[in-house]
Amino acid sequence: MSDQRPFLHAESPQEHARLFLDAFNAGDLDALDRIYTSDAIAVWEPGNPLSGQARADALREFLAWKPRMTAELRESFVAGDTALLIVDWSIDIPAPDGVERMNGTGVDVLRRGADGAWRFAVDNPFGGAPPAA
Repeated sequence: MSDQRPFLHAESPQEHARLFLDAFNAGDLDALDRIYTSDAIAVWEPGNPLSGQARADALREFLAWKPRMTAELRESFVAGDTALLIVDWSIDIPAPDGVERMNGTGVDVLRRGADGAWRFAVDNPFGGAPPAA
């Protein structure tokens, strides 16, 4: 599959982070899918990388819970067409007895495509977590 799909054009890693947050909070699975490379992996559960349809299905299931995310791009390192992002994030998920909060520090890798747009190659929201004991 080509990465020349029409999408929200992220011209910088910082803009990619903003577009991701906007699409996530809108529950817009199609927009989110367009800011991943076609071969991207996501590690939404430590030790369980997902790609392709499995990645899309897991995201669809999570968005059904109507989560709301805040995120702060702590660091961004760019080397040619590759970027490493360190992102502090928090997600609130509505629950019957209030709100469940998740938070962490993500380590993400972006790739710039031939069209100049940045997309996730690796989305690892728990990349900054210490190893399990």
